[in-house]
Amino acid sequence: MKLTIERIGHLGDGVAQGPEGAIFVPGVLPGEDVEVDGAVVRIVTPSADRKKPPCVHARTCGGCLMQHASDAFVENWKTGIVRQALVAQGLEAAFRPTVTSPVRSRRRATLAARKTKGGALMGFHARGSDVIIPVPGCQLLHPDLVATFPVLEALVKIGGSRSTEVDLTVTRSLAGPDVSVQGGKELDAQMRLELARLAESHGIARLTWGGEVIALRTAPMQRFGKALVAPPPGAFLQATAEGEAALLAGVIEAVGGAKRVMDLFAGSGTFALPLAERAEVLAVEGDAKMTAALEKGWRNAEGLKRVTVETRDLFRRPMEPDELKGFDAVVIDPPRAGAEAQVAALALTKVPVIAAVSCNPATFARDAKVLVGAGWQIDWVQVVDQFRWSSHVELVARLSRR
Repeated sequence: MKLTIERIGHLGDGVAQGPEGAIFVPGVLPGEDVEVDGAVVRIVTPSADRKKPPCVHARTCGGCLMQHASDAFVENWKTGIVRQALVAQGLEAAFRPTVTSPVRSRRRATLAARKTKGGALMGFHARGSDVIIPVPGCQLLHPDLVATFPVLEALVKIGGSRSTEVDLTVTRSLAGPDVSVQGGKELDAQMRLELARLAESHGIARLTWGGEVIALRTAPMQRFGKALVAPPPGAFLQATAEGEAALLAGVIEAVGGAKRVMDLFAGSGTFALPLAERAEVLAVEGDAKMTAALEKGWRNAEGLKRVTVETRDLFRRPMEPDELKGFDAVVIDPPRAGAEAQVAALALTKVPVIAAVSCNPATFARDAKVLVGAGWQIDWVQVVDQFRWSSHVELVARLSRR
């Protein structure tokens, strides 16, 4: 079948018109003429934006979708995803240039692994498949993460299974790798000893197995402004240091000279603790372990204004309008589902400024529409691409009351 690619969809596939409607083709770019024979795609007329993928695993690994496209194309595509989400809600905004994290900068990743007859198979899944693709030359992961591959495989040999997969979440910390394993064998005394010895001998800062800390050589600290924080095992962390810095810069600029700030979905303090260098902060988060880590980080830091923490499920019990009185700015960074209930309560307030951080343009646009309808305006949107070559998009935006 001969096709001409019209555009790229939100998930990274090319879209063309076939005899019976839209056809989705992977690994192509707009304007390209292609021939498709089942799963085989041949590029007849390549786009000027096409380039050679920098990673040898690009064709097989499902971790990256757009390595065949120029950086400028990917940036424009991701900005377009956010712009289209806003347009779908009847909104528009001024966009700042996209900030893209550099190659080999991912500081946190979850790898799939399985014990084999001769050792261990570990990597990322092939696209749309449970086949594990080893990625020793990965161009996404920080070199420090790639350096952990031998010890991660050794962990799988000890506690993995040939019948089920193991998930290994490895995070780069100031003290070394922080490793959390899910799906492994049930622990017994011998296995605990072997795992602990392996972690100690290979410099793993913390090893957690099925939610239980097996080895803690030293606290796996992250720096948030002036504070050092040890997030709980497997806790959320921005994917790259560069992406976190870009989001934080946007949040700081958005809140400006605010003296009292409420940080909703605060996590372990990514924004709350740096903001405390200039404002009093109320940090609200649903995970008690994360709020405990945040508070401990604040207490051990110097030169910060007061940070108050509250553990609260903001989906079931959002902060009410009377609780938001007296705050000069609100920072809100919800998960992909957005913050429908919390935004409905925010819409009933007169908070002057909202710094909105989002990893889902669709739910961001949905929630922004509520706020715009209640009297705010979108001053600007900054797209931040931490998940290079993927379809994931993150952003920070400033909304102010008209």
